Amino acid sequence: MGIFSRTRDIFAANFADLLDNSEDPAKTIRVIIMEMEETLVEVRASAARTIADKKELGRHIGKLDMLQADWTEKAQLALSKDREDLAKAALVEKRKATDMADQLRAEVSVLDDALRASEGDIHKLQKKLIDARSRQNALMTRLETAENQVKLRTLVNGDKVRAALSRFDVLERRVDATEGYAEAMNIASEGPLSLGDEIAALADTDEVDEELAAMKKALKQAQNDPIQKKGD
Repeated sequence: MGIFSRTRDIFAANFADLLDNSEDPAKTIRVIIMEMEETLVEVRASAARTIADKKELGRHIGKLDMLQADWTEKAQLALSKDREDLAKAALVEKRKATDMADQLRAEVSVLDDALRASEGDIHKLQKKLIDARSRQNALMTRLETAENQVKLRTLVNGDKVRAALSRFDVLERRVDATEGYAEAMNIASEGPLSLGDEIAALADTDEVDEELAAMKKALKQAQNDPIQKKGD
């Protein structure tokens, strides 16, 4: 069974209550919109049939009006020929056509009332349908937002993210180890000299000593030159 059993149920429906009492609001609103659309189609079809019936009755009424005029002319003709009996019979037939036309006009009046009611129902249904679709859009937006939040939280707290962070930790530990090894190499280079380094240092010392002796010799020679010049 559907949510609505008749058009008036839709007009009296409270969408908020229907959605609050539903286990699946998204599905419920889809069913509501589907039933409202079907009902709107039915009401419009009923209105179309009413309009067609009204037009048909209008054609019959037109024919009956012409028939009344025809019997009136015949009654007048018979009366002009002193045939009162025929004139009276013609007026009886005219009365039958008049009564039938009056009945059809009464039916047209009923159809007019039904058509106005249908038009009113169509406008109300359209407004309800617009409201329902608006609620559906808002509901689907809220649902999509909630689902995205769930997905995001699941992703953040999921195994993949934890595994990625774990790999970052391993990488950081490797970087720390490499940096520590480099620092240790620097410390080792500042420690005691190797045998080759010590021998090379001795060679450097000899060169310094030779340069120092040469400078002393030049200085002494410079000091002796002025003395020799004075003696001359």
